[in-house]
Amino acid sequence: MPLRLVILGRQGSGKGTQCSLLVEHYGCVHVSTGDMLRAAREEGTELGRAAGELMDRGDLVPDDVMIGIVGERLAKPDIVEHGVLLDGFPRTPEQADALEDILEGQGAVLDVAVNLDVPVDDVKARMLARGREDDTPDAIDRRLRLYEEQTEPLIDWFEGRGLLEVVDGLGTEDEVFARLQATVDDRLA
Repeated sequence: MPLRLVILGRQGSGKGTQCSLLVEHYGCVHVSTGDMLRAAREEGTELGRAAGELMDRGDLVPDDVMIGIVGERLAKPDIVEHGVLLDGFPRTPEQADALEDILEGQGAVLDVAVNLDVPVDDVKARMLARGREDDTPDAIDRRLRLYEEQTEPLIDWFEGRGLLEVVDGLGTEDEVFARLQATVDDRLA
């Protein structure tokens, strides 16, 4: 069976780098929320148009639209055949319930949800070091606080279903990837 994986992690945790390595190693398709929304919009699907209008106004895309777009994407042949690494979805327990239903409808299950854990002080230092204009100390604190508030119920959801694995995100790219690979391989065994 192809791998079906969700990756979680604070901003600045190195998630983007590790996603690239995981996709290369396991041959699954990396699907990020932003990419999904842009693709649905470009395809001109009904859900894509609805999401596009919301994004143009600067509004958050509601669960029902997000779930519809993810459902459409997960049904595409590349993911059915090769599996998926979901990055940025689900964001809420309601979205996680929907993901479970979508996969069940395909005769599949989620293999694992990995939380790439990097302490707050370390991710703050990483983000400040990037030197991006929007990475001010206040903005970083606000984003991290929001992440914690939104993600805690989701982590509880995965943990309650025995799907959550926490992987130490400190170290070199190779060290972190080795830990991620060992964790995923243990789940697939």
